[in-house]
Amino acid sequence: MRHGKTSTKIIASFALATAPLAMIGLAATPAAAQSTGVKSLLGDASDNALDKLAQPGAFYADKAVRVLLPGPLKKATDILRFTSKAGLTRDITKTLNDAAGRAALEAKPLFRSAIDNLTLQDGVGIVTGGNAAGSDYLRRTSGEELATKVRPLVEKALTELGAYQQVEKLGSVSSLARLGGANISREGLTDSVTDQTMDGIFTYIGKEEAKFRSEPLDKGKKLLKGIFK
Repeated sequence: MRHGKTSTKIIASFALATAPLAMIGLAATPAAAQSTGVKSLLGDASDNALDKLAQPGAFYADKAVRVLLPGPLKKATDILRFTSKAGLTRDITKTLNDAAGRAALEAKPLFRSAIDNLTLQDGVGIVTGGNAAGSDYLRRTSGEELATKVRPLVEKALTELGAYQQVEKLGSVSSLARLGGANISREGLTDSVTDQTMDGIFTYIGKEEAKFRSEPLDKGKKLLKGIFK
């Protein structure tokens, strides 16, 4: 019995003694997070997420990420829900979601670039963090910059799909809609769709990251190999 306790103490002492060495090894790895499995893990998660959201109808089909009408516009559509103009409001909602999907597809290189800027400390934190640690990191450190870059993509998609014209039409065909706030500005509509698009993208990246982390013989193994080499 005493022998068992002695062995346990030896193992514990060894672990404490070697822990600093492990950290030294990590610190000595140059730009690890830029060239190893962390980049691969998050890059693949980002690509998968954006590819899924870029599929026709993907944003609209998933209520967890569906782009909703901005506050003033939603108030107007609530007024029209039980009128002959109800179809216009459904069309607008679908158009906004289609625009989000187009923007998601074009945003892939933007997210890849943000992932390329990971530092060693970021990489280690992601490895030891939760299932969506990478997605959380990206949002915390690069979310605002990414949103600024994604906004023109959203505006382009909204223009090409005729969303601005749809909103103008809604206000022009119904005095009730105008009273409800259907005269939302172009900038206000673009900002709202951009914010919701970013929310959806980060939600999906987090899901894809969690999925990869649950495959230790594939992505997880690659991740650890890159960081702790």
